[in-house]
Amino acid sequence: MSLQIERLWDGLLDTLLMVGSSSLIALILGLPLAVILVVSDRGNMFANPLLNRVLGWVVNVFRSIPFLILMVALLPFTRLIVGTTYGVWAATVPLTLAAMPFFARIAEVSLREVDKGLIEAAQAMGFNRWHIIWHVLLPEARPGIVSGFTITLVTMINASAMAGAIGAGGLGDLAYRYGYQRFDTQVMLTVIIVLVALVTLLQFFGDRLSRRLNHR
Repeated sequence: MSLQIERLWDGLLDTLLMVGSSSLIALILGLPLAVILVVSDRGNMFANPLLNRVLGWVVNVFRSIPFLILMVALLPFTRLIVGTTYGVWAATVPLTLAAMPFFARIAEVSLREVDKGLIEAAQAMGFNRWHIIWHVLLPEARPGIVSGFTITLVTMINASAMAGAIGAGGLGDLAYRYGYQRFDTQVMLTVIIVLVALVTLLQFFGDRLSRRLNHR
C-alpha cells in the first residue's frame, strides 16, 4: 500500500510540474499574443491587418491539431529544446505549444468584450496607446482572462494525462502502466479520483478569483 501511495504522490508531482511549467509559459506568451491579435485588428490602436491575419492563421493551425498528433509531430523539436523526447520536461514543450494558442483565443475574446467607451474616454483624456492597453484594456478584461486561464489549466491536465500514457510520466503514466496494463481497477479509479479532485479545486479557486476581480 505504501508503495502505491508513493507512486501516486510521484505521479501527482510530475503532473503538477508538467502543467505548472507549461501553463506559466503559455500565460507569459499567450496573453501578449492575445493583445496583439486585438490591437492589430482593423480600426484598433495598432491596426495591421496583414500581421493580424498571419497570427490568426498560426493560432488556428495549432488549435486545430489534436494534442496526441501534435506531440508526435513535435518530437524532433522537443529533442532539440530539452535534449530528450521522454519524461516530464519533454511533455512540457507540446503542452505549452498546445495551451498557448488555446489560451490566446480565450483571452482575445475577453479583451474584445471591454467597453469601447472606456477606451475612447481614455483617449480623450490623453492616454497614449500603451497606457490604454496596460491601464484600461488588461484590467477590465482580467475576470475573463482568469476564467479563460482556468479553462486552459483544466484542458492541460487532461492533455498531461494523455502525454503520461505515452512516456511523459505523471498520473497518466501511472494509470496506463499500473492500472490498464496490469488490469488493476483500483489504480485506475484512484487516478481518476485524484484528477477529478485536482480539476475541481482549480475550477473552484479560478471561479472565486474571477468573481473577486469583476467590479462591473
